[in-house]
Amino acid sequence: MTPSQLTIAAQKGDAEAFAALMELHQSQLYRIAYAYLHNEGDALEAIQESTFRAFHKLKKLKEPSYFGTWLIRILLNYCADERKRKSRFSPVTEIHESSSWDRPADPDLATAVSTLDRDCKQIIILSYFEGFSLTEVADILEIPTGTVKSRLHRALGQLRDQLETKGDVSS
Repeated sequence: MTPSQLTIAAQKGDAEAFAALMELHQSQLYRIAYAYLHNEGDALEAIQESTFRAFHKLKKLKEPSYFGTWLIRILLNYCADERKRKSRFSPVTEIHESSSWDRPADPDLATAVSTLDRDCKQIIILSYFEGFSLTEVADILEIPTGTVKSRLHRALGQLRDQLETKGDVSS
């Protein structure tokens, strides 16, 4: 079955179809959640909560072919809420955790990405580390493609400046 057919079946109450859909997206969801929350336990909890929310709201999804972007949007919203909640209770932990994010192989790049504001960081992670096109990123974030392009341009400029500064210091 295609993902759209699985989505339609899941909307009609087929639990196996829903499980198959979640399995298709599992590794991508984990990578995105880990990139935002910087902790394996928190990432797994985010996936669990996103799965729960998706299951309960699935009948409201109007276009079955958008299941993947819809699911990622649910995950991103949960991750953003979770980071806000944690930062209210422990801002020092938040800073410490973000400095340990190790998704890119280059630690300087990981540190630079961690310092970006939320909007720019989302676009960098989705487009460069997850491989989504700018149009797909726009769909996931529910913003115009032009906004994605301008934020991407700003983020890349900030990353370049940070990495050049880092290179100047270590030379």
